Amino acid sequence: MRPAAHMLTQRGVALVLVLWALVLLMVIAGSFAYSMRTEAVLTQNLVATAQARARADGAAYLGIFELLKPMTDATKWKPDGKIHAWEAGEAKIRVVVTDESGKIDLNAASDALLKGLFQSAGLGEEDSTALLDAVLDWRDADDLRRPNGAEIADYVAAGSKYAPSNAPFKTLEELQQVKGMSPALYRKIHGALTIFSGQPGINPAFAPRQALLAIPGVEAAQVDAYIAQRQEYIDSDQPPPPFPFASGFASAGSGSAYFLRVEVKLRNGGGFVREAVVRMAQDRKRPFQILSWKEGDAVEQWLEPRVMDVSK
Repeated sequence: MRPAAHMLTQRGVALVLVLWALVLLMVIAGSFAYSMRTEAVLTQNLVATAQARARADGAAYLGIFELLKPMTDATKWKPDGKIHAWEAGEAKIRVVVTDESGKIDLNAASDALLKGLFQSAGLGEEDSTALLDAVLDWRDADDLRRPNGAEIADYVAAGSKYAPSNAPFKTLEELQQVKGMSPALYRKIHGALTIFSGQPGINPAFAPRQALLAIPGVEAAQVDAYIAQRQEYIDSDQPPPPFPFASGFASAGSGSAYFLRVEVKLRNGGGFVREAVVRMAQDRKRPFQILSWKEGDAVEQWLEPRVMDVSK
């Protein structure tokens, strides 16, 4: 090969190597820029979530403060399911306070009310009876199996990782471990349940729709008519009327435990939901006790006034 041709070949190879090097550098730079952009977005999301969480916690404590006000204070929030809404900076905030006495106590409710809850959620007679017995077997102190229930041997046979605690339920989430409880069923009924009222019945004045439907013999039309009437009384600041079909399953008076749900939505799209249960006490040193404090499930539909169905 002639020297000139050889030099041209070398220059061509060098040019190709330079071009490949440039392409490689461009790829690295692009990848680095994309990575930095991703990290920036993640950081912004974390900051937004932290801001929403802080505002939600602050709103929850505001709700507790309102509950601590004396009954003679006309500005005191009532635990009747009204939505208290306001804006703070870049955040929209919604707070709902309800009395836990309106829900069905998983540890104290009558058998008929628990079974009625399962049936109102779509279970048949046989499956409702079996689930009721399994719940009772879970929370009682012995290992004696009810006719349709389940004790440790039944859980082992089913390959379950759980076994009955033989003690009262400590959380509502524990109900998901009971034999016969499905995720779909739990989603339908958990909003109507509590472990903090300690009552065998429910207070209809504060009860969510699913809890009222659990009353044996009650029809959906009767429940819906009562809820509409109850809302009219609440909107006019009057005590809710009694539910005429709750005979034998109604608990009079409010309790001392209250459920707070706070939803915060930021303009940049971030948000947070705080759910808490607090118990009021006649103690100046410790006026309230937080029984539950957890992150709630996000909702597809933003809470609007007169929307209160915690069973969904």
